[in-house]
Amino acid sequence: MTHFPQPHPSRRAARVRLGDLVLASIRLEDGRRTRAKLRSVSVTGGLLQMVHCLGHGDFVEVAFQTESGPVQGMAEILSPTSTTAAGVLQPFRFVALGDDDHRRLRMSVDHVADRGQLGLKSSAFLRT
Repeated sequence: MTHFPQPHPSRRAARVRLGDLVLASIRLEDGRRTRAKLRSVSVTGGLLQMVHCLGHGDFVEVAFQTESGPVQGMAEILSPTSTTAAGVLQPFRFVALGDDDHRRLRMSVDHVADRGQLGLKSSAFLRT
């Protein structure tokens, strides 16, 4: 079954960095492929660092590896947020994920978010 991620109207999904160098494979509608670095991700989308920007509204297939396994989904490309010497920062939103892909993505995002929260709680506990 396919999962169609829906953003919460009043609360933004948690965004996390899965690692310093997570490569993403992008397949365009015409079949061409390109690579990008996955800068951050959430259960509703993410941010790619790319050499060249893609068109706003383009539909692509995004695939990347997480600790929980591979994630592959259909995504809509959004307007670039900035251009740097390292490339273009291009956000995307997931429009369809398989159930297993959604489960692996959710587990990975939750795992990283929990580690961050645990660190904050632990350091707060040690200071008191």
